[in-house]
Amino acid sequence: MTLDELKVVLRDGGVVGAGGAGFPSYAKLDAKADTIILNCAECEPLLKLHRQVLEKYAEEVLGTLDLIAKTVGATSVIVAVKRSYKRTIEAVTPLLSSFQNMTLCPLPEVYPAGDEVVMIYEATGRVVAPGALPISVGVTVFNVETVYNMSRLLAGKALTHKYVTVAGEVAHPVTLRVPLGTPVSLLLEKAGGVTVEDPAYVFGGPMMGRLGSPLEPVTKTTNAVLVLPESHTIVQKKRAKPFLDMKRAMAACCQCSYCTDLCPRHLLGHPIEPHKFMLVASNGVTNDAAPYVNSAFCTGCGLCEMYSCMQGLSPRMLLTACKNGLRQHGVKPPKATLEPVKKERAYRRVPMSRLLTRLGLTAYNKTAPLSEEAVVPAQLKLLLSQHIGAPSVPLVKAGDTVVAGQPIAAAAENALSVGLNAPLAGVIKSVTDKVITLEVKEG
Repeated sequence: MTLDELKVVLRDGGVVGAGGAGFPSYAKLDAKADTIILNCAECEPLLKLHRQVLEKYAEEVLGTLDLIAKTVGATSVIVAVKRSYKRTIEAVTPLLSSFQNMTLCPLPEVYPAGDEVVMIYEATGRVVAPGALPISVGVTVFNVETVYNMSRLLAGKALTHKYVTVAGEVAHPVTLRVPLGTPVSLLLEKAGGVTVEDPAYVFGGPMMGRLGSPLEPVTKTTNAVLVLPESHTIVQKKRAKPFLDMKRAMAACCQCSYCTDLCPRHLLGHPIEPHKFMLVASNGVTNDAAPYVNSAFCTGCGLCEMYSCMQGLSPRMLLTACKNGLRQHGVKPPKATLEPVKKERAYRRVPMSRLLTRLGLTAYNKTAPLSEEAVVPAQLKLLLSQHIGAPSVPLVKAGDTVVAGQPIAAAAENALSVGLNAPLAGVIKSVTDKVITLEVKEG
Protein backbone atom coordinates (compact mmCIF):
# COMPACT_ATOMS: atom_id res chain seq x y z
CA MET A 1 0.00 0.00 0.00
CA THR A 2 1.34 3.41 -0.95
CA LEU A 3 1.28 6.44 1.33
CA ASP A 4 -1.46 8.12 -0.72
CA GLU A 5 -3.56 4.95 -0.71
CA LEU A 6 -3.26 4.65 3.07
CA LYS A 7 -4.29 8.28 3.49
CA VAL A 8 -7.44 7.71 1.43
CA VAL A 9 -8.38 4.64 3.46
CA LEU A 10 -7.97 6.49 6.77
CA ARG A 11 -9.75 9.61 5.51
CA ASP A 12 -12.76 7.78 4.12
CA GLY A 13 -12.80 5.42 7.11
CA GLY A 14 -13.03 8.29 9.58
CA VAL A 15 -9.96 7.54 11.72
CA VAL A 16 -8.98 10.43 13.97
CA GLY A 17 -6.94 10.76 17.14
CA ALA A 18 -8.93 8.75 19.68
CA GLY A 19 -8.71 11.39 22.38
CA GLY A 20 -7.82 15.05 22.65
CA ALA A 21 -8.99 17.18 19.76
CA GLY A 22 -9.44 14.38 17.21
CA PHE A 23 -6.93 15.37 14.56
CA PRO A 24 -7.55 13.34 11.35
CA SER A 25 -4.94 10.58 11.29
CA TYR A 26 -4.39 10.63 7.54
CA ALA A 27 -3.06 14.18 7.80
CA LYS A 28 -0.33 13.07 10.22
CA LEU A 29 1.16 10.59 7.75
CA ASP A 30 4.27 12.16 6.25
CA ALA A 31 7.28 10.77 4.41
CA LYS A 32 9.45 13.20 6.40
CA ALA A 33 8.96 11.06 9.51
CA ASP A 34 11.92 8.88 10.41
CA THR A 35 10.37 7.84 13.74
CA ILE A 36 6.89 6.63 14.68
CA ILE A 37 5.96 6.66 18.37
CA LEU A 38 3.08 4.71 19.94
CA ASN A 39 1.70 6.71 22.86
CA CYS A 40 0.67 4.42 25.72
CA ALA A 41 1.07 6.88 28.58
CA GLU A 42 -2.55 7.42 29.66
CA CYS A 43 -1.89 11.12 30.15
CA GLU A 44 -4.92 11.84 32.36
CA PRO A 45 -5.31 10.34 35.85
CA LEU A 46 -7.83 7.47 36.22
CA LEU A 47 -7.90 6.54 32.50
CA LYS A 48 -7.19 2.88 31.78
CA LEU A 49 -8.19 2.19 28.19
CA HIS A 50 -4.92 2.55 26.26
CA ARG A 51 -2.95 0.15 28.44
CA GLN A 52 -5.88 -2.28 28.37
CA VAL A 53 -6.29 -2.17 24.58
CA LEU A 54 -2.55 -2.59 23.96
CA GLU A 55 -2.37 -5.50 26.38
CA LYS A 56 -5.26 -7.29 24.68
CA TYR A 57 -4.49 -6.40 21.05
CA ALA A 58 -0.70 -6.06 21.11
CA GLU A 59 -0.17 -8.07 17.94
CA GLU A 60 -2.68 -6.08 15.91
CA VAL A 61 -1.42 -2.71 17.16
CA LEU A 62 2.28 -3.47 16.65
CA GLY A 63 1.61 -4.96 13.21
CA THR A 64 -0.19 -1.79 12.13
CA LEU A 65 2.60 0.37 13.55
CA ASP A 66 5.07 -1.59 11.44
CA LEU A 67 2.90 -1.08 8.35
CA ILE A 68 2.70 2.67 8.99
CA ALA A 69 6.47 2.90 9.42
CA LYS A 70 7.13 1.02 6.18
CA THR A 71 4.57 3.08 4.29
CA VAL A 72 6.08 6.43 5.27
CA GLY A 73 9.66 5.13 5.19
CA ALA A 74 10.36 5.58 8.90
CA THR A 75 13.43 3.76 10.21
CA SER A 76 12.46 3.62 13.88
CA VAL A 77 9.32 2.62 15.77
CA ILE A 78 9.16 3.33 19.50
CA VAL A 79 6.51 1.81 21.75
CA ALA A 80 6.34 4.27 24.65
CA VAL A 81 4.71 2.69 27.71
CA LYS A 82 4.77 3.74 31.34
CA ARG A 83 6.94 1.47 33.48
CA SER A 84 4.03 0.88 35.84
CA TYR A 85 1.98 -0.80 33.09
CA LYS A 86 3.65 -4.12 33.75
CA ARG A 87 1.04 -6.38 32.17
CA THR A 88 1.04 -4.29 29.02
CA ILE A 89 4.84 -4.42 28.81
CA GLU A 90 4.70 -8.19 29.30
CA ALA A 91 2.28 -8.48 26.38
CA VAL A 92 4.37 -6.26 24.08
CA THR A 93 7.94 -7.36 24.81
CA PRO A 94 7.85 -10.86 23.23
CA LEU A 95 6.50 -9.41 19.97
CA LEU A 96 9.12 -6.72 19.42
CA SER A 97 11.66 -9.07 17.83
CA SER A 98 9.14 -9.86 15.08
CA PHE A 99 9.49 -6.35 13.70
CA GLN A 100 12.48 -4.45 12.40
CA ASN A 101 13.68 -1.38 14.27
CA MET A 102 10.91 -1.56 16.89
CA THR A 103 11.90 -0.84 20.49
CA LEU A 104 10.25 -0.32 23.86
CA CYS A 105 10.69 2.97 25.71
CA PRO A 106 9.66 2.75 29.39
CA LEU A 107 8.23 6.07 30.56
CA PRO A 108 8.19 7.48 34.10
CA GLU A 109 4.91 7.56 36.00
CA VAL A 110 4.59 11.34 35.82
CA TYR A 111 2.12 13.91 34.51
CA PRO A 112 1.83 14.81 31.62
CA ALA A 113 3.88 11.95 30.15
CA GLY A 114 1.24 11.58 27.42
CA ASP A 115 1.77 15.09 26.07
CA GLU A 116 3.33 14.35 22.68
CA VAL A 117 6.03 17.03 22.98
CA VAL A 118 7.04 15.67 26.38
CA MET A 119 6.90 12.10 25.07
CA ILE A 120 9.05 12.89 22.04
CA TYR A 121 11.75 14.28 24.31
CA GLU A 122 11.57 11.28 26.68
CA ALA A 123 11.71 8.80 23.81
CA THR A 124 14.16 10.47 21.41
CA GLY A 125 15.82 13.42 23.13
CA ARG A 126 14.45 15.71 20.40
CA VAL A 127 12.67 18.93 21.35
CA VAL A 128 9.78 20.24 19.25
CA ALA A 129 10.10 24.00 18.88
CA PRO A 130 7.38 26.31 20.26
CA GLY A 131 4.36 26.27 17.96
CA ALA A 132 5.86 23.58 15.71
CA LEU A 133 4.45 20.15 14.91
CA PRO A 134 6.20 16.87 15.79
CA ILE A 135 6.96 16.24 12.12
CA SER A 136 9.36 19.21 12.32
CA VAL A 137 11.73 16.90 14.22
CA GLY A 138 10.92 13.88 12.05
CA VAL A 139 8.43 12.25 14.45
CA THR A 140 4.79 11.20 14.24
CA VAL A 141 2.87 10.12 17.36
CA PHE A 142 -0.29 7.99 17.50
CA ASN A 143 -2.07 6.77 20.60
CA VAL A 144 -2.97 3.11 21.10
CA GLU A 145 -6.66 3.20 20.28
CA THR A 146 -6.05 5.22 17.13
CA VAL A 147 -3.67 2.56 15.82
CA TYR A 148 -6.06 -0.19 16.89
CA ASN A 149 -8.81 1.53 14.88
CA MET A 150 -6.46 1.64 11.90
CA SER A 151 -5.80 -2.09 12.25
CA ARG A 152 -9.51 -2.87 12.20
CA LEU A 153 -10.12 -0.58 9.24
CA LEU A 154 -7.30 -2.19 7.25
CA ALA A 155 -8.89 -5.55 8.04
CA GLY A 156 -12.16 -4.37 6.49
CA LYS A 157 -13.93 -3.39 9.72
CA ALA A 158 -15.31 0.14 9.82
CA LEU A 159 -14.66 2.54 12.70
CA THR A 160 -17.94 2.30 14.60
CA HIS A 161 -17.12 2.01 18.31
CA LYS A 162 -15.17 3.78 21.05
CA TYR A 163 -13.50 2.60 24.26
CA VAL A 164 -14.47 4.74 27.26
CA THR A 165 -13.32 4.48 30.89
CA VAL A 166 -16.14 5.20 33.35
CA ALA A 167 -14.81 5.94 36.84
CA GLY A 168 -15.33 7.93 40.01
CA GLU A 169 -18.64 7.80 41.85
CA VAL A 170 -20.06 4.76 40.05
CA ALA A 171 -20.75 1.35 41.53
CA HIS A 172 -18.45 -0.59 39.19
CA PRO A 173 -15.72 1.39 37.38
CA VAL A 174 -15.27 -0.13 33.93
CA THR A 175 -13.83 0.44 30.47
CA LEU A 176 -16.55 -0.15 27.87
CA ARG A 177 -16.57 -0.57 24.11
CA VAL A 178 -19.67 1.26 22.89
CA PRO A 179 -21.11 2.39 19.54
CA LEU A 180 -20.38 5.98 18.55
CA GLY A 181 -23.41 8.12 19.36
CA THR A 182 -24.34 6.15 22.50
CA PRO A 183 -25.81 8.39 25.24
CA VAL A 184 -23.44 8.69 28.19
CA SER A 185 -26.35 7.83 30.50
CA LEU A 186 -26.21 4.25 29.20
CA LEU A 187 -22.49 4.02 30.05
CA LEU A 188 -23.29 5.10 33.61
CA GLU A 189 -25.95 2.40 33.77
CA LYS A 190 -23.47 -0.23 32.59
CA ALA A 191 -21.09 0.94 35.33
CA GLY A 192 -23.69 0.09 37.96
CA GLY A 193 -25.12 3.57 38.30
CA VAL A 194 -24.08 6.77 40.01
CA THR A 195 -23.41 6.54 43.75
CA VAL A 196 -23.89 10.18 44.84
CA GLU A 197 -26.99 12.37 44.91
CA ASP A 198 -25.38 15.46 43.39
CA PRO A 199 -23.18 14.14 40.55
CA ALA A 200 -21.14 16.18 38.12
CA TYR A 201 -19.69 14.64 34.97
CA VAL A 202 -16.17 15.32 33.73
CA PHE A 203 -15.55 14.23 30.15
CA GLY A 204 -11.99 13.38 29.14
CA GLY A 205 -10.21 13.40 32.48
CA PRO A 206 -9.81 15.55 35.59
CA MET A 207 -6.98 17.79 34.35
CA MET A 208 -7.93 18.80 30.81
CA GLY A 209 -11.46 17.47 30.58
CA ARG A 210 -14.68 19.47 30.58
CA LEU A 211 -17.98 19.29 32.42
CA GLY A 212 -20.69 17.55 30.43
CA SER A 213 -24.15 16.00 30.57
CA PRO A 214 -25.25 12.33 30.61
CA LEU A 215 -27.48 13.20 27.66
CA GLU A 216 -24.47 13.84 25.43
CA PRO A 217 -23.41 11.18 22.89
CA VAL A 218 -20.10 9.37 22.82
CA THR A 219 -17.81 10.65 20.07
CA LYS A 220 -14.54 9.50 18.54
CA THR A 221 -12.66 11.49 21.18
CA THR A 222 -14.56 10.47 24.33
CA ASN A 223 -11.86 8.78 26.40
CA ALA A 224 -13.46 8.88 29.83
CA VAL A 225 -16.44 9.89 31.90
CA LEU A 226 -15.52 10.70 35.49
CA VAL A 227 -18.37 11.09 37.99
CA LEU A 228 -17.62 13.34 40.96
CA PRO A 229 -19.67 15.03 43.67
CA GLU A 230 -20.68 18.57 42.77
CA SER A 231 -18.66 19.81 45.74
CA HIS A 232 -15.39 18.25 44.56
CA THR A 233 -12.50 20.65 44.01
CA ILE A 234 -12.09 19.58 40.38
CA VAL A 235 -15.73 20.35 39.61
CA GLN A 236 -15.55 23.73 41.31
CA LYS A 237 -12.39 24.60 39.38
CA LYS A 238 -14.10 23.80 36.10
CA ARG A 239 -17.13 25.90 37.03
CA ALA A 240 -15.00 28.96 37.84
CA LYS A 241 -15.42 32.19 35.86
CA PRO A 242 -12.37 33.89 34.30
CA PHE A 243 -13.34 37.38 35.48
CA LEU A 244 -13.62 36.17 39.08
CA ASP A 245 -10.31 34.32 38.83
CA MET A 246 -8.71 37.50 37.52
CA LYS A 247 -9.97 39.33 40.61
CA ARG A 248 -8.54 36.61 42.82
CA ALA A 249 -5.21 36.79 41.00
CA MET A 250 -5.10 40.55 41.57
CA ALA A 251 -5.60 39.98 45.29
CA ALA A 252 -3.59 36.86 45.98
CA CYS A 253 -0.87 36.08 43.39
CA CYS A 254 2.42 36.39 45.30
CA GLN A 255 4.69 35.69 42.30
CA CYS A 256 6.15 32.57 43.87
CA SER A 257 6.69 31.23 40.29
CA TYR A 258 5.78 27.64 41.20
CA CYS A 259 3.43 27.56 38.20
CA THR A 260 6.38 28.28 35.91
CA ASP A 261 8.85 26.11 37.79
CA LEU A 262 6.69 23.01 37.16
CA CYS A 263 5.40 23.91 33.69
CA PRO A 264 6.31 20.96 31.39
CA ARG A 265 6.71 23.10 28.27
CA HIS A 266 8.74 25.77 30.10
CA LEU A 267 11.10 23.06 31.35
CA LEU A 268 11.62 21.97 27.73
CA GLY A 269 12.68 25.49 26.77
CA HIS A 270 9.40 26.94 25.50
CA PRO A 271 8.76 30.64 26.25
CA ILE A 272 5.76 30.08 28.49
CA GLU A 273 6.01 31.58 31.99
CA PRO A 274 2.62 31.53 33.73
CA HIS A 275 3.77 33.60 36.71
CA LYS A 276 4.78 36.49 34.44
CA PHE A 277 1.44 36.28 32.66
CA MET A 278 -0.36 36.42 36.01
CA LEU A 279 1.65 39.52 36.94
CA VAL A 280 0.93 41.54 33.78
CA ALA A 281 -2.68 40.37 33.36
CA SER A 282 -3.78 40.95 36.94
CA ASN A 283 -2.13 44.36 37.06
CA GLY A 284 -3.20 45.59 33.63
CA VAL A 285 0.37 45.94 32.37
CA THR A 286 0.37 46.98 28.71
CA ASN A 287 4.01 47.83 28.00
CA ASP A 288 5.12 44.20 28.02
CA ALA A 289 3.27 42.14 25.41
CA ALA A 290 5.43 39.01 25.58
CA PRO A 291 3.55 37.22 28.41
CA TYR A 292 0.26 37.79 26.55
CA VAL A 293 1.36 36.57 23.11
CA ASN A 294 3.33 33.69 24.62
CA SER A 295 0.06 32.35 26.03
CA ALA A 296 -0.18 30.68 22.60
CA PHE A 297 2.41 28.16 23.79
CA CYS A 298 0.38 26.99 26.80
CA THR A 299 -0.61 23.36 26.22
CA GLY A 300 -3.42 23.50 28.79
CA CYS A 301 -2.16 20.57 30.88
CA GLY A 302 -3.52 22.25 34.02
CA LEU A 303 -0.62 21.57 36.37
CA CYS A 304 -0.30 25.26 37.21
CA GLU A 305 -3.82 25.55 38.62
CA MET A 306 -4.56 21.99 39.74
CA TYR A 307 -1.24 21.23 41.42
CA SER A 308 1.34 24.03 41.56
CA CYS A 309 -0.45 27.09 42.89
CA MET A 310 -0.50 27.31 46.69
CA GLN A 311 -3.17 30.03 46.48
CA GLY A 312 -5.56 27.95 44.41
CA LEU A 313 -5.47 30.40 41.50
CA SER A 314 -6.17 29.48 37.87
CA PRO A 315 -3.31 30.42 35.52
CA ARG A 316 -4.39 27.85 32.92
CA MET A 317 -7.92 29.24 32.71
CA LEU A 318 -6.69 32.79 32.29
CA LEU A 319 -4.00 31.77 29.78
CA THR A 320 -6.63 29.91 27.75
CA ALA A 321 -8.95 32.93 27.78
CA CYS A 322 -6.10 35.14 26.56
CA LYS A 323 -5.06 32.63 23.90
CA ASN A 324 -8.61 32.34 22.60
CA GLY A 325 -9.01 36.10 22.55
CA LEU A 326 -5.82 36.58 20.54
CA ARG A 327 -6.92 33.91 18.07
CA GLN A 328 -10.34 35.52 17.62
CA HIS A 329 -8.63 38.81 16.79
CA GLY A 330 -6.31 37.20 14.26
CA VAL A 331 -3.15 37.45 16.35
CA LYS A 332 -0.87 34.60 15.32
CA PRO A 333 1.66 32.95 17.68
CA PRO A 334 5.04 34.67 17.53
CA LYS A 335 8.15 33.02 16.13
CA ALA A 336 9.83 32.03 19.37
CA THR A 337 13.35 30.90 20.11
CA LEU A 338 13.73 27.49 21.73
CA GLU A 339 15.91 27.70 24.81
CA PRO A 340 17.94 24.76 26.15
CA VAL A 341 16.11 22.15 28.20
CA LYS A 342 16.25 23.19 31.85
CA LYS A 343 18.78 21.23 33.89
CA GLU A 344 16.33 21.03 36.78
CA ARG A 345 13.68 19.30 34.64
CA ALA A 346 14.53 15.84 35.94
CA TYR A 347 13.68 16.96 39.48
CA ARG A 348 10.49 18.82 38.67
CA ARG A 349 8.39 16.12 37.05
CA VAL A 350 5.15 15.55 38.95
CA PRO A 351 4.56 11.92 40.10
CA MET A 352 1.12 10.65 39.19
CA SER A 353 0.59 9.28 42.72
CA ARG A 354 1.21 12.71 44.23
CA LEU A 355 -1.06 14.34 41.67
CA LEU A 356 -3.87 11.90 42.49
CA THR A 357 -3.51 12.75 46.17
CA ARG A 358 -3.48 16.49 45.55
CA LEU A 359 -6.60 16.21 43.39
CA GLY A 360 -8.47 14.08 45.91
CA LEU A 361 -8.76 11.19 43.45
CA THR A 362 -6.79 8.40 45.12
CA ALA A 363 -9.92 6.59 46.28
CA TYR A 364 -11.20 6.53 42.69
CA ASN A 365 -8.04 5.00 41.19
CA LYS A 366 -9.54 1.55 40.71
CA THR A 367 -9.04 -1.16 38.10
CA ALA A 368 -11.93 -0.36 35.74
CA PRO A 369 -11.62 -3.70 33.86
CA LEU A 370 -12.07 -3.82 30.10
CA SER A 371 -15.47 -5.13 28.97
CA GLU A 372 -16.25 -6.13 25.39
CA GLU A 373 -19.89 -6.89 26.18
CA ALA A 374 -22.14 -5.62 23.39
CA VAL A 375 -23.88 -2.35 24.17
CA VAL A 376 -26.94 -1.67 21.99
CA PRO A 377 -28.69 1.68 22.57
CA ALA A 378 -32.15 2.32 21.18
CA GLN A 379 -30.94 5.46 19.44
CA LEU A 380 -27.61 6.94 18.35
CA LYS A 381 -26.82 10.61 17.84
CA LEU A 382 -23.85 10.81 15.47
CA LEU A 383 -22.23 14.22 15.39
CA LEU A 384 -20.89 15.28 12.01
CA SER A 385 -18.02 17.13 13.68
CA GLN A 386 -16.12 14.70 15.90
CA HIS A 387 -12.73 15.92 14.75
CA ILE A 388 -10.64 18.98 13.97
CA GLY A 389 -11.51 20.37 10.54
CA ALA A 390 -14.60 20.55 8.36
CA PRO A 391 -17.66 18.50 9.40
CA SER A 392 -18.48 15.29 7.56
CA VAL A 393 -21.07 15.60 4.77
CA PRO A 394 -24.24 13.44 5.13
CA LEU A 395 -24.78 10.69 2.56
CA VAL A 396 -28.17 9.62 3.95
CA LYS A 397 -31.60 11.15 4.54
CA ALA A 398 -34.43 10.58 6.96
CA GLY A 399 -36.13 7.24 6.38
CA ASP A 400 -33.09 5.48 4.90
CA THR A 401 -32.29 2.01 6.18
CA VAL A 402 -28.62 1.39 6.92
CA VAL A 403 -26.50 -1.57 7.94
CA ALA A 404 -23.66 -1.61 10.48
CA GLY A 405 -20.47 -0.19 8.98
CA GLN A 406 -22.19 1.54 6.07
CA PRO A 407 -20.82 5.01 5.20
CA ILE A 408 -23.40 7.60 6.25
CA ALA A 409 -21.26 10.73 5.84
CA ALA A 410 -18.28 11.55 3.65
CA ALA A 411 -15.23 13.71 4.21
CA ALA A 412 -15.74 17.28 3.03
CA GLU A 413 -14.00 17.89 -0.29
CA ASN A 414 -10.78 19.91 -0.38
CA ALA A 415 -10.72 20.24 3.41
CA LEU A 416 -9.31 18.59 6.51
CA SER A 417 -12.14 16.16 7.15
CA VAL A 418 -13.07 12.47 7.52
CA GLY A 419 -15.97 10.13 6.85
CA LEU A 420 -18.45 8.55 9.25
CA ASN A 421 -19.99 5.07 9.35
CA ALA A 422 -23.15 3.66 10.90
CA PRO A 423 -22.19 1.89 14.14
CA LEU A 424 -25.27 -0.36 14.09
CA ALA A 425 -28.07 -1.27 11.71
CA GLY A 426 -31.22 0.81 11.78
CA VAL A 427 -33.28 3.56 10.22
CA ILE A 428 -32.19 7.18 9.87
CA LYS A 429 -34.61 9.26 11.95
CA SER A 430 -33.28 12.71 11.05
CA VAL A 431 -30.38 14.52 9.42
CA THR A 432 -29.23 18.07 10.15
CA ASP A 433 -26.03 19.95 9.41
CA LYS A 434 -24.76 18.90 12.85
CA VAL A 435 -26.06 15.42 13.66
CA ILE A 436 -27.46 12.23 12.16
CA THR A 437 -29.94 10.44 14.43
CA LEU A 438 -30.19 6.67 13.95
CA GLU A 439 -32.97 4.48 15.35
CA VAL A 440 -31.30 1.14 16.07
CA LYS A 441 -32.85 -2.11 14.90
CA GLU A 442 -31.48 -5.08 16.84
CA GLY A 443 -30.65 -8.18 14.83
